[in-house]
Amino acid sequence: MFKRMAFILAAAAFGASAQAQPAWPAAKPITLIVPFSAGGSVDVVARMVGQKLGERLKQSVVIDNVAGAGGTIGVAKAAHAAPDGYTLVMAPDSPVAIARLINPAAVKYDALKDLAPVGLVNTAPMVLVARPGLPANTLAEVLKLAKESPGKLSYATSGIGTVLQLAMEMIKDQGKVFITHVPYRGGAQIVTDVVGNQVDLALLVTSTATPNILARKMKGIAVTSDKRLAILPDVPAVAETPGFKGFDAAAWIGLFAPAQTPPAIVERLNRELNEVLRSDEIRAKMQEQGAIGGSGSPAEFASFVQREQDRYERIVKAANIKE
Repeated sequence: MFKRMAFILAAAAFGASAQAQPAWPAAKPITLIVPFSAGGSVDVVARMVGQKLGERLKQSVVIDNVAGAGGTIGVAKAAHAAPDGYTLVMAPDSPVAIARLINPAAVKYDALKDLAPVGLVNTAPMVLVARPGLPANTLAEVLKLAKESPGKLSYATSGIGTVLQLAMEMIKDQGKVFITHVPYRGGAQIVTDVVGNQVDLALLVTSTATPNILARKMKGIAVTSDKRLAILPDVPAVAETPGFKGFDAAAWIGLFAPAQTPPAIVERLNRELNEVLRSDEIRAKMQEQGAIGGSGSPAEFASFVQREQDRYERIVKAANIKE
């Protein structure tokens, strides 16, 4: 009798404890890790989307900038966080699908196993730009210069193993040219050196390239999408150049949770994220940056990430990119 009563009391206590736990996400604010410093393109998107996501979830979304090692420190922090829906990461292609291919010893996670894809936030083409004094105005003319003097031309990106470098390596491979890569630590210095004629070419994200092209501080050579951008109508697509039909490369940003996060939470986050991205306000802001908001299910985003990693792996091997 005593044992039975103790069991009943224990069960009642457990039930009361379970009922006392508020349903996600009511317990506490959600931390959204941004694996780069404040003010960068990923941070801007994270703050914009995070605010609207918090409004829909009726819970605060707090940005946590965890910069370093090309974004891999912040992504690792998210990958090793508790899978309870209260830690997310807004991460671009490089630390998710490229970094481990370049330097496997230094990347302490496997994104395909240690992260739960929530949804694709946006995609954006990149822009090949040239210094004002370069005697070339089109991609065909750039390739001609490169063939005349192999290795003499230089191009800048924000680092080894970034999607920017991989996209340029694709252009070099298809154009059968050798152009010297000059890795930088960030976009601001690249702009300074392109404008100052210190480096011949650069591959930049759209939001960085566009104002400088429109101000005629640098030349817009080509965009990496398969068609021109409405915001840069005078800059041809790479695909318009003979020999590059079908060329299409884009940078992307996605929302992830730690692996083993309950499927119901991932699905809820995906639904709310898609609603945020469908809003006129967010669509307009994305368009201002030359980006297109994402959509689709977590499973579709997971398949997208796998395809992207497979493609990047082929490029990394072909170009023998190492860090």
